[in-house]
Amino acid sequence: MLEIEPDLTDRLFTTFDFSRGAIVAVSGGSDSTALLLLLKQHFDRNTSAARLLAVTVDHDLRAGSATEAQAVAALCAKRGIAHRTLVWAGSKPVAGLPAAARDARYRLLAEIARSEDLGLIVTGHTADDQAETVLMRKARGSEAGEEDVSGGGRGLAGMAPATLYDWRTWIVRPLLGMRRAALREALRQSGVDWIEDPTNTDARFERPRMRASLSGNEGERRIEEALVTASDAAAGREDIGGRAAMLIDSLASTPAPGLVRLDGDFAGCADSEAAIYALRILLATIGGIPFLADEARCRALLVRLRSGALRATLSRTVIDARRAGIFLRREARNLPATAPPLDNWLWDGRRRITLSNKADGLVIAPLGSAAAKRAPMDELAPPSLLRAALAVEPALWAGRECLGVAGENTALQSVSIAPAVAPFARFLPSFDLRPAVAMAALIGAPPLPPPPFRGHDGEAGWAKA
Repeated sequence: MLEIEPDLTDRLFTTFDFSRGAIVAVSGGSDSTALLLLLKQHFDRNTSAARLLAVTVDHDLRAGSATEAQAVAALCAKRGIAHRTLVWAGSKPVAGLPAAARDARYRLLAEIARSEDLGLIVTGHTADDQAETVLMRKARGSEAGEEDVSGGGRGLAGMAPATLYDWRTWIVRPLLGMRRAALREALRQSGVDWIEDPTNTDARFERPRMRASLSGNEGERRIEEALVTASDAAAGREDIGGRAAMLIDSLASTPAPGLVRLDGDFAGCADSEAAIYALRILLATIGGIPFLADEARCRALLVRLRSGALRATLSRTVIDARRAGIFLRREARNLPATAPPLDNWLWDGRRRITLSNKADGLVIAPLGSAAAKRAPMDELAPPSLLRAALAVEPALWAGRECLGVAGENTALQSVSIAPAVAPFARFLPSFDLRPAVAMAALIGAPPLPPPPFRGHDGEAGWAKA
């Protein structure tokens, strides 16, 4: 096995709950190969009853990728580790190839994790990867969520130790505190080879360019500074997220599907930074936007809200401030066209469609103003706002008959329409658990699966995460 002391492997892995087994993503490079062998050692010693499945994703982007996947399979066979190769089939985009390959990789890994009923996906991202990520985002002057960019400073937290993919599958990164050089030295001492991916030095892509820039005399200093930046930014992101969650819990309500009401006290909240952060999350969720609303615009919006009545639009969300409260709803423009329901479809970015059976003859389309006028009204909001919010909600239709809208039990149980927390629906970093849980409770989104950390359970676990 790998010549790393057992107490180190325990420190790397005991944070995570592997009781339901794990998928380990193995490309054949040094980081993922070391991860595989370390994790195998940990499973043999501590969780021998749990299943470990190595998965190689062949992106089919260059000659030799299939041979590399076979080499990983041979290593796994020699070590007694189950292995699968998954191929990213179909046409590949010309632009944005790294991002598309990443999305395909996570999708394929999540699919096999669910089909095999394995609890976690484990990836080999190291401290070097973390530093590169932070420095790339800093160079762009950008704020990234887990995978998306939208301006600001949140992204300097880098990669989270755990990320929920598609609101149902946890991806964990136990090697974020390990340097690549230490892993490679351990592989050399154990006589284990690895594959050098030529795309890691391809200057057409941003990460290889950043990696090359860190190989110079100042590289180590820049890496250490980036890791300190990531740690500080992560702590700050968790802190403001927790404060924003408290505001959402105490000052927000949902009079009807698609309509959020904020108490008038929200605009005058003493913790204005938390209020701005909460507003960014609320607007993105109501508007179905995958990244938080612009910080500068939300700051200006909060100032305007303090002045009294207001009607504005930001991030596809209508903000209507009046005596009864501050109301948020999706604007009635650029809604999805009528279409048959698809499994795991994020309709308009804000409603997740799930199929349990075939849905022949059924379509999903906005409810529309005519049907919204016939819906029962809640006394907690003006009828005109309730109707406007309901009109843009997705409804399940059979011909001209409406079978149900989001939040209702549809007449046919083959199709589920559930609210989604848009900015965290695809990738939810563990940095953002508290505001995500608050938003899910507010809009009636499905609860999150248990956290991947050992000793955390249910709501108590979320509070500690």
